[in-house]
Amino acid sequence: MIDAVLLTTARLCTFAGAEPLTNATSFFFARDERLFVVTSGHVLHDESSGHHPDRLEIELHTDADNLAESTGFSMPLYRNGKSLWRQGMDAAGGIDVALLEVNRQALPASAVYEAFTPANLMSARERVEVGSTLVVIGFPLGFHDTLHHIPVARHAVLASAWGLRFQGEGLFLTDGRTHRGSSGAPVVMRASRGAPKALPWKLLGVHSSRLDIGTRDLALDEALGLNCAWYADILLTLTE
Repeated sequence: MIDAVLLTTARLCTFAGAEPLTNATSFFFARDERLFVVTSGHVLHDESSGHHPDRLEIELHTDADNLAESTGFSMPLYRNGKSLWRQGMDAAGGIDVALLEVNRQALPASAVYEAFTPANLMSARERVEVGSTLVVIGFPLGFHDTLHHIPVARHAVLASAWGLRFQGEGLFLTDGRTHRGSSGAPVVMRASRGAPKALPWKLLGVHSSRLDIGTRDLALDEALGLNCAWYADILLTLTE
């Protein structure tokens, strides 16, 4: 028996053909009868670094009684030259959240996972105090329980005003230690009410990247230790 929130999150690898490219984090989001894999937009395409994978692979559990059993589930990113994933835009520009719809019929019959739903989303109108404890669930530097194929949870706190778009963008800040490989991780907090009993967590955002400032003296100043997380309510727009 493990906390169901750990089964919402899957290790994601990107490929160009058979060549492995990067490792990241993804999680499942369900709306009505549809299922999606969510991650950061830059995981699937990043023009600045020349990152252009053509497929991704997530690791799925296949035996509820033995989490050591898993398989890779591959999904193409393009069809007929057109991208298959959805990525948001708003008045401030691109939103670093992307999702790809899963063909449920193609999943292994014994696949074991949990999915966030709209009922898990934290509304911008709800009160979340600055300094509230958050959890970032993912695969930092690819690290995880390699025997049971489950992610690790990192502690963070809310570092900017909840419900406000930090510097006009659709994101908020967290204060916590993160690493490469955590891109696409769900940022969650325990729910006291308003979430399904089977998954009593609220989904606040999607971790994107660490935040730094260009004026920092690399020799004298430590990194800020702040991170960008995009508000998770963008998932309602992307799944319409």
